[in-house]
Amino acid sequence: MFKALGRFVVGHRWLVIITWLIAGAAVIGFAPSLTTTTDQAEFLPKHYESIQAQKIQEKAFPKGFSPSAIVVFTREDGKALNAADSAKVDKVGKALKAKKYEKVEQVITAPPSPHKKVQTVMVSMADVKAGDKGQQHAVEDMRDDLKPLVADSGLKAGVTGDAATQLDNEEASKEADSLIFLGTIGLIIVLMTIIFRSPTITVLTIVGITLVSQIANGLIATCAKVFHLKADSSVSSLLIVVLFGVGTDYILFLMFRYRERLRLGEDPKTAMISAVGRVGEAIASAAGAVIVCFLALLLSSLSFLVSMGPALAIAIGVTLIACLTLIPAIISLMGTKVFWPSKSWQREPRAARFGALGRSVARHPGRFVVGSGLLMIVLALGALGYKPTFASQEDENSKKESQVALHAMSQDLPAGSTNPSTVLMRSTNGEKLQEADMKAFVAELKQVKGVGDASRAQLSKDGRTAEFNAVLTMDPNGREAMDIVRGPLRTAAHEQAPPGTETKVGGVTSVFVDINKAVNRDFSVVFPTAAALIMLILGLLLRSVVAPVYLMVSVALGFGATLGASVILFQQIEGQSGLTFFLPVIMYLFVVAIGTDYNILMVARLREEAKEGLGPREATAKSIQHAGPTVAAAGVILAGTFASMLLASDVSLAQIGFAVAFGIMISAFVMAMFFTPALTALFGRAAWWPRRITPDAPSRGVPPHDGYQHPVPAQSGSPYAQYPPQGGRRD
Repeated sequence: MFKALGRFVVGHRWLVIITWLIAGAAVIGFAPSLTTTTDQAEFLPKHYESIQAQKIQEKAFPKGFSPSAIVVFTREDGKALNAADSAKVDKVGKALKAKKYEKVEQVITAPPSPHKKVQTVMVSMADVKAGDKGQQHAVEDMRDDLKPLVADSGLKAGVTGDAATQLDNEEASKEADSLIFLGTIGLIIVLMTIIFRSPTITVLTIVGITLVSQIANGLIATCAKVFHLKADSSVSSLLIVVLFGVGTDYILFLMFRYRERLRLGEDPKTAMISAVGRVGEAIASAAGAVIVCFLALLLSSLSFLVSMGPALAIAIGVTLIACLTLIPAIISLMGTKVFWPSKSWQREPRAARFGALGRSVARHPGRFVVGSGLLMIVLALGALGYKPTFASQEDENSKKESQVALHAMSQDLPAGSTNPSTVLMRSTNGEKLQEADMKAFVAELKQVKGVGDASRAQLSKDGRTAEFNAVLTMDPNGREAMDIVRGPLRTAAHEQAPPGTETKVGGVTSVFVDINKAVNRDFSVVFPTAAALIMLILGLLLRSVVAPVYLMVSVALGFGATLGASVILFQQIEGQSGLTFFLPVIMYLFVVAIGTDYNILMVARLREEAKEGLGPREATAKSIQHAGPTVAAAGVILAGTFASMLLASDVSLAQIGFAVAFGIMISAFVMAMFFTPALTALFGRAAWWPRRITPDAPSRGVPPHDGYQHPVPAQSGSPYAQYPPQGGRRD
C-alpha cells in the first residue's frame, strides 16, 4: 500500500505540491483564531460541587460583588500607611471609579490591613465569554492610569486578581511561544545541518513544517469553534514543539531511508518510492500510536484535556500526511540536489560505534535487559514522592505585576483572604432563609479546623439564597487548604445546613479539589484505554501477540523513570511544592506514544532483518547498527525541541519540557537502543508468535537480500554469525 502511495506521489509530484498549497491557503485564510482560557473552573463538568456552587451564585447574585481585579497599595519605604496615605488611596479609588473602564461595574476602597501595611481597592467586572479580552484591556488601562495617580506620593500600586493574572499569563505565554519557537528552530538548524551536512535539507524541513503547522493550527481553531472546545493557554506552546519535533523526526526517518536506497544504486525517483514503501508503515504506525493516545483524552472529564487531545491529534495527522506526500513530492522533484552542497550521501559511513554496540547487545542480551531495566526501575522509585499541585506556580523572583502585588498583599492579610472559600446556602422548600439559622451556620463554619474567619457575604433579593465567606488560615492554592475544603469544610457545610436547605462549597480551592478528583478518575480511564489502543496498533503492525506485550512493559518502565526523575529534580532538588497536576497525563501521552515510535522503528527493523534471513541475535546486531543512528538523531532532535520549553518562565511549561525531553531520551537511548532489542534477542523467533518470520524470496534480477550480502557462516566459538566487511550490506 505504501509503495503504491510512493508511486502516486512521485508520479504526480506537481499535483501533490499544488494541492497542498491551495488547501493550505484556504485553511489559513478562512480559519478563526484559536481562543484560550486560564480559568480552571471552565474545564470542569457541571456535576462537580464547585461548579454547582458557581451556578447558584451566578443565578442568585447576577450583580453581586466579586473582585476580578485588586489594586494593592503599599508604601515605597515599607513602613505602615498613615492617615494621609489612606486618604490618597481613597482619592485614587474614586479616580479609578470615575474612569468608567470597559467591563468594570463596581470599585470599592477597602480599609487598611490590620497592621496598616497594605490597603486595597476592589474592582468588580462583568463576566465575559471565552475569547473576550475586555477584562484584560481594563487592567491594562488601569495600570497605565495608576502611574501618574501615585507619582510622588510615596506609594506603590500594583494590580492583581484573576483578570490581572490572566493578562500577565497571556503575555508570558506569548513570550514563551517566541522563545520556544526560536529555540526549536535553532536546534533543528544545527542538528539537521550536522546530520546531513546540507542547508538545503534544513531549509526544506523548516519551510515544510512551518506550512504544515499553519494548516494544522487553522484546522484546530476551526474544530474548536465548531465543537465549542476550550483550550488551555499552554496548548500553543505544545503545538510548536509537537509539530516541529515530531515532524522533523518523521522527515529524518524518510531521509535516512531515501539516502540508503540511493547508496544501493537506485535513481532518485525509484529511491523515494522505495523509501516511502519501506518506512511508510513504520511512520504511519508510529503516528497512529500518537494519535490514538491523544484521542484517548476525549474520555477525560476535564474539558481542556478533551480539547487538547483532538488538537494534538490533528497536528500529528496533518504532519503524517505531509511527510508521506508533500515532502516526498518535493524531494523527488529535487533529486540528489536536496543534499547540496554535501557529497557525503554517496558514501556509507562506517557507523563503527553503533556496529560495536549492536554486536555487544547481541552477545550479551541478558546483561543489557537487566542493566537498562534496573536503571529505569531505580529512577521510577522517585515517583513514590509525587505530589500534584493545582495552582500556577511562580518563581519567587517573578516580575509579573500580578504576582508582585499578590505577594505584597499577603504580607499583612490572612493567607486565605486573597481567595476565600464560598459556601452557598439555598432553600429547597420555597421558604425564606431564617436569620437565626444563618447566624448559627456562620458559628459552625468558624469552628472548622483551618478556617480563620467566616461571615455572611450577601443574601439574595428573594431571601432564599445566601452566600458565606470562609477565610482559610493557609494558602488557598496549597494542598493543606485542599485537604480542609475536601474534608472538614464540606462536611460541616453539608451537615450543619438548616432543615429545608442545601449547601454547596465553591471558590478556587474547591475547584482544585474537584480537579484533583477528575484527574484521578481520568488516570483510571485514559491510561488503560491508550495502552490498549497502542497494543492493538503494535499487534497489527507486527502481527504478533508477544512483542506488543514486552514493548508496553518497556514503555511503562520509561514512564515511571521519567516521573521519578521529574519528582527528584523539581520537588527534591529545586524544592517546588509539587508537579503541575496534568503533567503525568502529558508525560503518559508523549512518553508512551513517542516512546512507542522509537520502539516501532527498531522492532520494524528487527522484523525486516529477520525476513532477510538473519537469526535473532544477528538481526539484533544489524538493527542497532543501521537503525541506531536514526533513533539517536530523532531522539536528540525531539528531546531538544521539548527542552526548549525550559526557556519559558512558566514553571508548568518548564516541568513539561524537562519531563517529556527526559522521557524521550530514555525512550531513544535506553528502551529502543538496549532494552527492546535485547529482549527481542532473548525471545528469539518466539517474539513474533504466532506469526512465523520466513525470509523473503529475492525478486528476479535483484541480488539476494535486496542488495545485501549473505551472512558469512558463524566461526567456531562465535555466539552469532560474523558480518561482512565494508563491502557488505548497507542501510
